[in-house]
Amino acid sequence: MSFIGEAALSAFLELLSGKFVDSLLNFVANHRQVHQQLKQWQSILPEIKAVLNHAEEKQIKDEGVKIWLDDLQDLAYDVDDILDEFAYQQLRLKLQKTQAQASTSKVQKLIPTCCTGANFSPTSFMFYTKTISKIKDITDKLNSATAKGKKPRLQPTSLMDGTVEYVGRANEKQEMLELLKSNNSDGVCVLSIVGMGGMGKTTLAQLVYNDTSIKECFDHKAWVCVSDDFDAVNITKTILKSIDAGSHDDNDFNLLQVKLKEKLSGKRFLLVLDDIWNESYTDWTILRAPFGAGTKIIVTTRLEKVSSNVDSVKAFKLDKLSHHDCLSIFAQHALKARNFDGHLRFKELGENIVRRCNGLPLAAKALGSLLRTVKDDSEWEKVYESEIWDLPEDPCGLIPALRLSYHYLPPHLKRCFAYCSIFPKDYEFEEEQIILLWRAEGFLQAKAKCQAKGLGNQYFQDLVSRSFFQISSKDKSCFMMHDLMNDLAQLVAGEICCKLEEDKQPKFSHRCPYSSYVFNGRCHSVKKFEAFYGMTFLRTFLPLIPPQIHMAFGLTNVVLDDLLPRLRYLRVLSLCGYVIYDLPDFFENLKHLRYLNLSRTPICPELQSHTLLLRNFSELNNLPSKIGNLVNLHFLDIRGADSMEKMPSGFDQLIKLQTLSDFVVGEGDGHLIRELKNLSNFRGNFRLSGLENVNGQDAREAKLNEKLGIDVLELRWGTYLKNNTRKKEVEERVKQLIIANYGGAKFSTWIGNPSFQNLSSLKLRNCKNCKSLPSVGRLPLLKDLSIFGFDQVQKIGVEFFGENELNPFASLEILSFVSLPNWKEWDSCEGDEKVLKSPNLHKLSINACPQLLGRLPTHVSSLQILEIDGCRSLVVSISSFPTLCELSIRGCAEVVDDRSSPANEVSSLQTLSLSNISKFNIPADRIMLRFGNSEHFRIVGWEELASLSQHGLSFVGHRFITIEYCPQLHSLETEEAKLQPDKISHVESLVIGGCDRLNRLPKFLLELTFLTVMKIYHCLGLVSFAGNNLPPNLKKLHILGCTNLEYLVDEIEDNKSMSSTLCLLEDLKIEWCGSLMSLSLKGHKNICNQLQCLQITHCLKLSCLFSNIMFPITLKHLKIDGCPELEYIAEEFEETACLESIRIESSGIKSLPRRLDKLFHLQEIRLRKCSNLVSFEESELLSINLRAFSADGCGNVGALPKCMVSITSLRHLCVFDCSADILFPSEGFPANLTSLEISNAPKIYRSLVEWGLNRLTSLQHLVIGGGGCSNVNLEFMFSGGFQDLASLQELMIDNCPKLTSLPEKDMLLCLDVLHIFNCPLLKEECSSDKGREWSKISHIPCVRIDGKVVIPRQSD
Repeated sequence: MSFIGEAALSAFLELLSGKFVDSLLNFVANHRQVHQQLKQWQSILPEIKAVLNHAEEKQIKDEGVKIWLDDLQDLAYDVDDILDEFAYQQLRLKLQKTQAQASTSKVQKLIPTCCTGANFSPTSFMFYTKTISKIKDITDKLNSATAKGKKPRLQPTSLMDGTVEYVGRANEKQEMLELLKSNNSDGVCVLSIVGMGGMGKTTLAQLVYNDTSIKECFDHKAWVCVSDDFDAVNITKTILKSIDAGSHDDNDFNLLQVKLKEKLSGKRFLLVLDDIWNESYTDWTILRAPFGAGTKIIVTTRLEKVSSNVDSVKAFKLDKLSHHDCLSIFAQHALKARNFDGHLRFKELGENIVRRCNGLPLAAKALGSLLRTVKDDSEWEKVYESEIWDLPEDPCGLIPALRLSYHYLPPHLKRCFAYCSIFPKDYEFEEEQIILLWRAEGFLQAKAKCQAKGLGNQYFQDLVSRSFFQISSKDKSCFMMHDLMNDLAQLVAGEICCKLEEDKQPKFSHRCPYSSYVFNGRCHSVKKFEAFYGMTFLRTFLPLIPPQIHMAFGLTNVVLDDLLPRLRYLRVLSLCGYVIYDLPDFFENLKHLRYLNLSRTPICPELQSHTLLLRNFSELNNLPSKIGNLVNLHFLDIRGADSMEKMPSGFDQLIKLQTLSDFVVGEGDGHLIRELKNLSNFRGNFRLSGLENVNGQDAREAKLNEKLGIDVLELRWGTYLKNNTRKKEVEERVKQLIIANYGGAKFSTWIGNPSFQNLSSLKLRNCKNCKSLPSVGRLPLLKDLSIFGFDQVQKIGVEFFGENELNPFASLEILSFVSLPNWKEWDSCEGDEKVLKSPNLHKLSINACPQLLGRLPTHVSSLQILEIDGCRSLVVSISSFPTLCELSIRGCAEVVDDRSSPANEVSSLQTLSLSNISKFNIPADRIMLRFGNSEHFRIVGWEELASLSQHGLSFVGHRFITIEYCPQLHSLETEEAKLQPDKISHVESLVIGGCDRLNRLPKFLLELTFLTVMKIYHCLGLVSFAGNNLPPNLKKLHILGCTNLEYLVDEIEDNKSMSSTLCLLEDLKIEWCGSLMSLSLKGHKNICNQLQCLQITHCLKLSCLFSNIMFPITLKHLKIDGCPELEYIAEEFEETACLESIRIESSGIKSLPRRLDKLFHLQEIRLRKCSNLVSFEESELLSINLRAFSADGCGNVGALPKCMVSITSLRHLCVFDCSADILFPSEGFPANLTSLEISNAPKIYRSLVEWGLNRLTSLQHLVIGGGGCSNVNLEFMFSGGFQDLASLQELMIDNCPKLTSLPEKDMLLCLDVLHIFNCPLLKEECSSDKGREWSKISHIPCVRIDGKVVIPRQSD
């Protein structure tokens, strides 16, 4: 039952009343009974609306009123459906009239003339006959509802809204900052913020997280909103993506944690975990495993137990704000002032209202936002006296102040906000997405013609200003709802909105009109949609794809063939992201459909909808030929449909069209551009493609200059076509203009006309035949200018700036030239002070202009970023740009310093990258002045560089140093390092690669006390990394492809101090070092005494890992791959060992160290291609935390430990291609397995059949096959073994040549994916034409047989 009351009805009924236009009543005029009933509706609806104005607050305490409102709500939907059907019939007859001539058959002449009117047809006659009984029934219910609704007469109340600045927590913020910046913690430092909902926990965390001083103290930051779904895998993924946006999307939790540990090694890291509800200490310890010293974590939670579990250094328990602070928040949002000094008449009422906020900042914010535009003090008094204050708090913690802020929203906003309850907590949405949904559901009833999009923007921004929506902290282009606002939306929506969420039992009402579900898994099976079968009145069917997911999903055909045909009242239907090749015929019967999203699907329909989304449909060549029939189309999005060849005729009929992402003019169809003439409602972004097919007269007839709503315009010609067509009629109010593939030799003068008062961005791309650039220097507000792919341009001069222009490029901030292969001269007219100043230019980029001669302009005093790439003839003078912060030169003739600036000037340069420079002409005494402060120092591809001191370069002053592909470089020693060792100590990261002649690293490495990360690769001359020790604070070391490296540490002398020196190395990775024999020549333990991650791969001579020592107790992750000479890792594990994962592949290991059973933290063992490995000792795997065990290609392993069945934590078990006689313990299988893979293990397979596969009730992933999977055993198992596998999602059957049948269909209803390999008889039976097994698999979303996709079936 909903709390929405008047919100869902008053505004709704107003919309319904608006549908009784003259055209509708005239349409039914010939049908007397229908006309009379609809006229009666027209008079009843306003009466009900008047009653509603008094009913909503009463419903909160009066159960009878609630029931009445819910019944009325259902009735309103019935009215809307009937009116929609009339509108559909009206449109259908209109289209039939224009498409076909009236029949003149003799039969029709026999029909009375009263039945041959414009609105009569056999179909319409049947429609009215069926509809009249429904209409009469609704009329009776409307009359009854009016009589009941007039009984409750309540005193009207009203409320205010609010927004708030964060005040009152300055002390907490300062203390948190001090703790975060301190270095007094050896391990992970956790601070927790605890308090009830709406207390400001997240805001305090945001203030600390975004403080400028924090940025300087941490290398990485990440913010994760945890909420009530504590998914450690997704949390770890989010953290990884925050640190490295290019990280791959992996679901292997161990691999994710190892990657995260590697990324954070030696780094200072700040992590915020917002809104934690999970009270499991075990889950917390697993999640925090990758974090070490240098990591600071802020946790926000409502639960004190959570704060205790995370071992907070300090818990900040937020109490209620003082009355003074709450009053300040309220005043700022209600009055835009910090207090009531200038608004004394509101002061007493404001103070009374704030007292009722009970010290909660979110409540003060919401109420302040509510009252922002209310200037009548009587309205303030109504808010204060509202009955809603007297209600107890809801179980979800929703406070009366927030319900009150909703209660006094305008009716139209109430309905829009309540609809948003279909989105789960923390879901990010775009403004356009929400507006399109609102419009499809009829929430936007424009007062004037074709203004729904603008009205939607207004509604959305109103809800933003009242704090119902807020900008996402992750993506500033998206929005989200605060958790409490989401709770509020669910409360007020009640049963009218529902969402299917993973691991939550759905509670759907059969009358529920709006629903959503979140994408999870790769495919969606029948079971997922069972809850929708009773929802026959559904209007919104909306799958929600998380923004980080870009893959395509499989969908069971049952949804298309059985479920959706039942949902005949749908307004909104999205199948975005599903692999679907055909739409069933029933789609033509979706009369009410207004929004269809088929983005990222390979189909294109012909349907009567207002919104058609075909985004990223790369195979789409053409739109429907009868697109002109879609007369109600408002929004057509084909962005990413790059194969589109041409537009069909008929766009001139789409006069309601507001958004068209692209209009493609095909060859010979230039005249079709004239069809844009009457489409006057265009707004937003618009691309016009194929302009080589358009002549000037056709272009003028399109009247683009009259499309006042276009902000971004892109004009695109076909690639490399010579055509001088110039589009002159362009709206001068456009803000961004893109011109691509223009084929003329010269641009028209309109492009640089200063009448483009709003143009801020101009991009000219691939205009291959243009010999000169347009005079764009006269554009007064141009900020971003990009020139790309001008093959014929040889000189840029005064024509570019504008002749006689006194102040060219007055607003320009970013200027980019890319791929001008014949550009030789840049005449910047520096002799004329009136010509070139560019006072605001802060970024200049020149890329792939190999013939550009001379020097860059020097009168650019504001330049901060300079990028030069592939300009081998250009001379770059760094003294010309005194404010430069970033300098990147990748290929130029010469770098000079002409000594024009004072000798004592210190450069502001922070990032320096030098590569492929023919001549470096900067005196050594000027190097430190120019480059000494750059934190990032990078040299790449400098072929002549033999040593750093050769050019006065050094490590001094830099924090992050990279030196790569300098083939002559043989020494990194510098004079500064010898004379001023203290000045080089701030280096934190050092990367050296591709320097073949470098045979030793500098001696001063041991002086780099801040160095924490090093990577050395492809330095073929290196024999050892260090002499007697490693840099003192080095934490992460990666060595790759140093083929002559024999030892990591090669002690020339017996240095006793080495054994006593603490080595802090935590992460060591050595790859493709074919000469490596051991980590240390003399086996000193100290290089491993802090090691946590060790990975050694493809080191063919490695024979000793930990010589004469016990296994390092700090090591958490061990990976050995491709080391055939390595037979033993260590003798045994120590009881205190921290090891969590062991991965050994293609190595000579004969046995694992003893005492595996003492590894209480061990979670994973994966063994692959270890042919020398024989067996495990008894009880060796008894670990309470072991989650994954895999033995693949270990041909001599004959038995698994008997204790396997006792490992209740085991989730993943894989036995592939081991000994043919390998046995599984007779005690049985671990009962909690979620993934089981068995191949070529006949005795294990037989044990599984006898023990009972159906006992693995949590199993989600099953692979069976290979030798021993006999036809008899498999079919015996299939007959009953699958009956209790309700969680099974993926099944793979491999190499079972005699298998002919599968389990029954009802045992496979949850299955998302089925793979069948090398099963020829079963393959034949699964044929869609004549196979007996086809009926068992046809409902599965994704089926592959021998690698070929069988389901979904592609169109012929």
